[in-house]
Amino acid sequence: MEASVEEYEAFQERVKRTVYIDNLSPQATEIVLRAAFNQFGNVVKVEFIPNYLYPQELARSALVEMSTVDQAKAIIVELSNSPFMISGMPRPVRAQAAAATMFDNRPRKPGRNISLRWLQPEDPDFTVAKKLKLMTRKHSAEAQFLLKRQLADEAKLANQQAETLKANYKKYEVADGVLADGTAYRLGRAYNLNISDI
Repeated sequence: MEASVEEYEAFQERVKRTVYIDNLSPQATEIVLRAAFNQFGNVVKVEFIPNYLYPQELARSALVEMSTVDQAKAIIVELSNSPFMISGMPRPVRAQAAAATMFDNRPRKPGRNISLRWLQPEDPDFTVAKKLKLMTRKHSAEAQFLLKRQLADEAKLANQQAETLKANYKKYEVADGVLADGTAYRLGRAYNLNISDI
């Protein structure tokens, strides 16, 4: 079914107001994204892009539609200038302007015709199609390798963050213990310090 010109123009406006968010934690939900991006303006719609090829623990992507184009641009500028972590995960999210091809429910461009045909081995386009097929396999293998490296780096960073949190928690436990058992007050009296402000 061919879309009308008005419907396609409305879709183009929607694309301009939408931001493509990448490298999201698997734990990030629609509510979390709405809360994170409502500070830039009114979030109209959040749509996660399904991941059919890779394991669920990998980063997710989403399309976040804002009320205005300026709000979408503000998100892109802010996220390109500073890291923005959602759900406390060691994945700074990335943002870029959405493209029409990212939408599953996009209308067909008015006046565009698509034709398909089988290629025979003697057809000159057959070798081009074969090269494209091989290149796609190569890119898929490279992407798998990079994703494994990314997961390993993120696991290492998450472990470092967990160790730092544990060390800080132990410091606060020691400080609380010193205050609770009266050691701080005894030391304060011995050195003529005022401990009541602690």
